[in-house]
Amino acid sequence: MNPEASHPPPRDACDRPSKAGRLLLRIGPSLGAAVVLAGIELSGIAQRLDLAFYDLITNMRPAPSARDLPITIIGIGEDDIRRHGWPLDDGLLCRALDRLSEAGASAIGFDIYRDQGVGPDQACLRQRFARNPRLVSVFNVANGIPAIPGTPPARRGYNDLPLDPDGTLRRDLVHVTAQDEATVALPLRLVEVAQGNQQLRDRIEAGRLDAAWLQADSGGYHREADAGLGLQQMLIFREPGSFHTASLSLLLAGGVPPSAINGRIVILGSTAPSLKDLFMVPMSHFRGGAVPLTLPGAEVHALRVAALMDLQRGERWTGWLMPGWGNLLLTLLAAGGGLALGERIGSLRRSVFVTAGMAALLGGSLAVLLLQHIWIGTSMPLLALLMLAAAAWLRRGAASQLHSRQIQRLLGQATSPAVAQLLWDKRDQLLREGIFEGRQLPATVLFTDLANFSTVSQHLTPAELTAWINRCLSVCIPAVIQHDGMVNKFTGDGMMAVFGVPVGKDPASDARGAVQASLAIRQGLDELNARQSREGQPGYRLRIGIHSGEVLAGSVGSSERLEYGVMGDTVNCGSRLESLEKHRHQGVTRILISSVTRNLLDDELVSGLDWLAWGSRQVKGRDEPLEIFELQEGQRTGSSSGQS
Repeated sequence: MNPEASHPPPRDACDRPSKAGRLLLRIGPSLGAAVVLAGIELSGIAQRLDLAFYDLITNMRPAPSARDLPITIIGIGEDDIRRHGWPLDDGLLCRALDRLSEAGASAIGFDIYRDQGVGPDQACLRQRFARNPRLVSVFNVANGIPAIPGTPPARRGYNDLPLDPDGTLRRDLVHVTAQDEATVALPLRLVEVAQGNQQLRDRIEAGRLDAAWLQADSGGYHREADAGLGLQQMLIFREPGSFHTASLSLLLAGGVPPSAINGRIVILGSTAPSLKDLFMVPMSHFRGGAVPLTLPGAEVHALRVAALMDLQRGERWTGWLMPGWGNLLLTLLAAGGGLALGERIGSLRRSVFVTAGMAALLGGSLAVLLLQHIWIGTSMPLLALLMLAAAAWLRRGAASQLHSRQIQRLLGQATSPAVAQLLWDKRDQLLREGIFEGRQLPATVLFTDLANFSTVSQHLTPAELTAWINRCLSVCIPAVIQHDGMVNKFTGDGMMAVFGVPVGKDPASDARGAVQASLAIRQGLDELNARQSREGQPGYRLRIGIHSGEVLAGSVGSSERLEYGVMGDTVNCGSRLESLEKHRHQGVTRILISSVTRNLLDDELVSGLDWLAWGSRQVKGRDEPLEIFELQEGQRTGSSSGQS
């Protein structure tokens, strides 16, 4: 058998992607993740996620009580409507306003639209708003609803509220600069009337208040243009229902103590659900109950007044909002971190666990900050971290599949799990542009050939002959694999196996593996021949040649056809050993081993086997003779004439 003259059947060339393909494989997943992230941001999904996160943390944050604030709500509830009807008579409302004024209210906000009078005494309401310096009438800019006729501009306040796209009230329109005297928000107007000056408005317009004013991209908002209109801040919520509240009927009956009115800002408005002056707030979400929590408009305006008082006194920190550029920078940093975690950590399982831990740490940190009213965009950094890490995992998976196909097609041989793992671990070092670069490596080669092939082939059909050969190979191949070898090629009725390429442990281990594989083949053939004999089938006689030395190993061929070639004098010598003096063949399996291989074996193995020295032989294609030993049947039990 001449390995130089034997050629395996052609195999498909290995996958070697073009430069554009390699570039796409490298940046494609990350680019795709970036496009998805941009889509999430532009579609508004990111803002919805951030607002949901804001609501969740707001529900978790303890809400302070409003009981001690100098604000009172006179609510028009369902009982008041049943008792007095709707719309309420102007005369009835005049009586209520008179009681509040007499009790010493510092400012009275009238949160009822009454541009058209109701009842026979319509003039009384207009007269009181024209003359009473404590009364503030609401109007609505968006719907074009005016204040009560006759109300001076300095005692008008608009009650427009900035709702988010999901209909939830989270922010407060504190003030809009450069407007006429009448265009002032209701809470600010009430504070001005109560204090008898415009100092708070002047400080707001001069920028002398430490307030966290919203912009279109502040906090968790994403290009929300309405959030950038005027001076807006996130509304600080109090415990729902904690404001001092009394019904209109109780007020008219004299049941409200003067202490609940005197020196306090009073807001008179509807609280009845049937009047539909109700607003969804962050506490409306993530809470149980058949009906979501809603706050009446009067309580919402009370919250706004309380927030202004906090802002003016500076006693409560109103928070901080990450500007849009900061959110973008954090997102980019998170994306880079995700990419690094996905690419740099060798173990995919460990990479997943570390990335999940970092995502939890990032999300937890942002939640803790939000509990302290520091709002930083959360969805985009978290998604960037996770999606770029996932893109890296996808790229690694695609590269691994490509490398796996390349290794399988380049080698095309059976390898042991240990060799396969070594190949996989060192794939980046071994593969260059989809091929194995040529390398000079120490190796041990093992050749087999069926001695009785020609004789048996005369008595079997082609199908039977093929099956007969495959039964022999079914013994040889597992023996090679189990001892960390690799079947390099099949040569008709034989094969060539190598130990130590493309990767190996050390020359001594590779030589030991080859010898042990040959012994396993011998034992396996003895057992197979016994079965063949029982079944009346022809048996096997096999020659094995083993030699060690340097080989040239690498991908050989062109882009159309490539194979993993193992070449050199070592390969030639191994083949010559197998076919040497074919007539000297006793028993089933003849194993010839060169002294080079034998000298690599440890003393324990050598002394435990029965060796027959053949002496020096000149083999074809080699100038120097080879010292040859036959590994005989059975283990050594004492001196042997063949022992050297």
